[in-house]
Amino acid sequence: MSQLNEPSKVKLFMGLIYQPLSDMEEFTVKLQEELGEIDFNSEEIKFDHSSYYTKEMGEGLLRKLLTFKELIKRTEIVRIKAFTNKLEEVFSCEGKRTINIDPGYIAQEHLILATGKGYSHRPYIGSGVYADLTLIYKDNEYRKLEWTYPDYGNLEMRALFKDLRKLYVKQLQKESHI
Repeated sequence: MSQLNEPSKVKLFMGLIYQPLSDMEEFTVKLQEELGEIDFNSEEIKFDHSSYYTKEMGEGLLRKLLTFKELIKRTEIVRIKAFTNKLEEVFSCEGKRTINIDPGYIAQEHLILATGKGYSHRPYIGSGVYADLTLIYKDNEYRKLEWTYPDYGNLEMRALFKDLRKLYVKQLQKESHI
């Protein structure tokens, strides 16, 4: 019989897609008020992997990744997804989003995105939220899956997540020795 144990905490991140004119400074303040200190803020990356957001958000979109200092319990992603959905509404203009927020977490074994859309690879985790298994960590690298979004599956993004995973593992080890 397996033992039922609480899994290790995980590293919260936000994948952002936004208009260049978005008020990212005010947005970042709102995130930190709710979720704590940001400990990684990537450079802006041109978002050109899909035209999915163009109709709603316009042309020339940018992508950015943020991580947060405090590790979270995996179940907290449900509350965080509800919060980020409300935050998208706050920063909307005339009913259209200016910022798309994809909350997720880095665990030692995989990378999960939280979504409101169910699918075969997205188990339901509560309150309208599904867990999207986006990348798996195997043989010392992140591997994409057949459903992984193109930008999350590209080599640069997977290398960035691998670096963030290393920092997370060090943080996890440090916290377990406190």
